[in-house]
Amino acid sequence: MMIRFESKTGSTVTMFEKDAEAMLRMMDQSGVIPSAIRGEDIGSALTSLQSHLGTESAAVTEDGSNGEEDDAVDLPTRAYPLIQLLESAAANNESVMWDYNHSPL
Repeated sequence: MMIRFESKTGSTVTMFEKDAEAMLRMMDQSGVIPSAIRGEDIGSALTSLQSHLGTESAAVTEDGSNGEEDDAVDLPTRAYPLIQLLESAAANNESVMWDYNHSPL
């Protein structure tokens, strides 16, 4: 299943449910879908996500691999669009909502 994150700032991000749940846990959210973060709470959620992703990046070994296939997209790269959405929402004090993407595409 796909999860869609959106904000009134006009941004929308869609990602696989497994990745979305991991990101929500990193943001200290319950992982419940659907749900939302109020604009005034986004700053702390963003800080928590970035902190966890920094730890994730540090897990990469010195040879540049993280134990996964070479063509796999790492978690910090997957999180980048969500981080942009959160930064935009925080700057405008707008909420971010997420729900299952029921689009037929």
